[in-house]
Amino acid sequence: MAEIKDPENTILMELKDGTVIIELLPDVAPKHAERMKELARSGAYDNVCFHRVIDGFMAQTGDVEHGDMEDGFNIRRAGTGGSDLPDLPAEFSKLPHDRGTLGAARSQNPNSANSQFFINFSDNHFLNGQYTVYGRVMSGMEHVDAITRGEPPANPDRMISVKVASDA
Repeated sequence: MAEIKDPENTILMELKDGTVIIELLPDVAPKHAERMKELARSGAYDNVCFHRVIDGFMAQTGDVEHGDMEDGFNIRRAGTGGSDLPDLPAEFSKLPHDRGTLGAARSQNPNSANSQFFINFSDNHFLNGQYTVYGRVMSGMEHVDAITRGEPPANPDRMISVKVASDA
């Protein structure tokens, strides 16, 4: 397991195969990092499915409105919602979309990111400068690699729990 340097900006994501440790990048994308912590602390990400998982590309999750697999779940709606909080302005940077980085999912509008995010399975540099990078997997990427594929998957995997390390 990776050493946690900054527990206040580290996310512990429980998947079916184990824990994924994610370092948030508040110095690069402060609003996105803060949003992830706020939603994690409220329990909003717990039981949310991975609704779009493309082999060799990325795994997308974080629809707290329609993706909660414990609460009136409908896979056809997963990926269409956000949270009760307002959308975030883009925080583009020079950080590349490398394997293991977290990107903010959004619609065509660059300032429409809310709660959804994706984890890159590979270096997806064609996304550079178009989607906000605000975290990176420090350990447990093998658990991300094991997420069930599909758009949407027939039997989607979920984030069992998502916590800020300083609270765990």
